[in-house]
Amino acid sequence: MNNNVYENNMKFLPLLKFLEKNKKIIISILIIVVFVISYFIINNQLTKKDNAEASIIYSTFFDEISSDNPDSALIEDTLKNLLETYGSSGYAQIALLNKASLDARNNNFEESLNNFQKLVDITDGINGNKIYNKIARVSAARILSSEKKYDEALTMIEKFSSESTNGYIHELTGDILLKQNKTDLSLSQYEKALEKYNDETSKSIISMKIANLGKNVDK
Repeated sequence: MNNNVYENNMKFLPLLKFLEKNKKIIISILIIVVFVISYFIINNQLTKKDNAEASIIYSTFFDEISSDNPDSALIEDTLKNLLETYGSSGYAQIALLNKASLDARNNNFEESLNNFQKLVDITDGINGNKIYNKIARVSAARILSSEKKYDEALTMIEKFSSESTNGYIHELTGDILLKQNKTDLSLSQYEKALEKYNDETSKSIISMKIANLGKNVDK
């Protein structure tokens, strides 16, 4: 029996020696693991708390912007509060999108463009909201194009138009290029749009644009 106990102890001897030799490193690793786990737990709780608080502010913002007689000062204050305190939250982003869209409907294009550009900035990057970023870029490009700032408009959407994307962005890019008299590049974008569109109405409109472009080239 004593021999069995001795043999069992000998089995664990290499492990005990390893633990003794590397105990400082092992303790350091355990401390780091505990710290990382604690950080993620605390950060998750704080994020939930921030989202709950942001939702209350957004509710006030949404009620006001949706009312028949919205208070512009209150809308600005609540939006500013959201952006300054909870700028990375989804509530701040959708509020900014709503405000920019409202400005555009009211023909306040300068303020609308400013808000769309803010939305582009806070939704850019790997962890950004790609949907809001695309909406903001396309909307900003339309405003810039209407102001004849064609290069800025193209820069705003070049990350989409330079690769295969949806039909509307190719069409918008083609429209802007046409305004710059870059007919060959415009035609290329229209052809891509024609390939991407599925509905017949959009296809017909693009086909007409391509046909008109051909007539302009013949002239």
